[in-house]
Amino acid sequence: MERTSRPIYAVIFLLPFITFYEFGTLHINTDILNQSQIRVVAFDWMQKVLESLGFGGKFAWAAPPLAVIVILLSLQITSGKEWFFWIGDVLPMIFECIMLAVPLIVLALFLGSVGPRREVSRFDSQSCTDGLIVCSSVRGYQLQPSGVGTDAGQGHSLLANIVTGIGAGIYEELVFRLVLICVLMLLFQDVLKLSHENAIVLSVLISAALFSAHHHIDFLTGRPNAADPFDWTTFIFRTIAGIYFAILYAIRGFGITSGTHAFYNIIAVSITAFFFTK
Repeated sequence: MERTSRPIYAVIFLLPFITFYEFGTLHINTDILNQSQIRVVAFDWMQKVLESLGFGGKFAWAAPPLAVIVILLSLQITSGKEWFFWIGDVLPMIFECIMLAVPLIVLALFLGSVGPRREVSRFDSQSCTDGLIVCSSVRGYQLQPSGVGTDAGQGHSLLANIVTGIGAGIYEELVFRLVLICVLMLLFQDVLKLSHENAIVLSVLISAALFSAHHHIDFLTGRPNAADPFDWTTFIFRTIAGIYFAILYAIRGFGITSGTHAFYNIIAVSITAFFFTK
């Protein structure tokens, strides 16, 4: 539906997700969430940029979510679209996001079934908190269905990964789709004078490749991410996912795209915890 693609819908639909991520990061298993490997890199980038602009101190943690809201409200104002919001659209939007996440889950399982495998005997929190979460099959783990562990540590790890996955769904879509594609379109179309079609194709492909690459390397320091070593299968999967999200963003808007990314992450870590761990 056209109205659910409006920025005002994205603000209201994503507000509970943003609140849950903020609350979860501050209050749910903070020892796990504060580890350097378990964070939303795009959120950290936004924090650093906003801190450089003077939004530091106690306001630093609240600045990124406020920036998301301000950007979306600005888009709503400039779009000239109606501000009407119907609460009855929320459940269909949730269902749509879940359904749109299914193709990525299927692709992840397929790529894992044809790729190299290795055993995993514990809940690997690092593999499930890297922005776009790749379930254990894609990372090459042996698929061994099992029940969820009963130890508290594993339960906390799953909850921490769900919190982080929700944050990734919001902040990575903001950085790599809403902001980066816009900047690349300006570069290719307005500066380099490429055709509109070529500018779109290049912007989508480059943003998807950078989205995938940032999981393996810290763009700010240039150092490889030891928690997520480069693997061609994983890189290709994330690039395909980046293209998928870009197309989804163009058709359904920021709210549905971020929601789909978040629900993919939730489903992926849940499948990993329930079926791919001992």
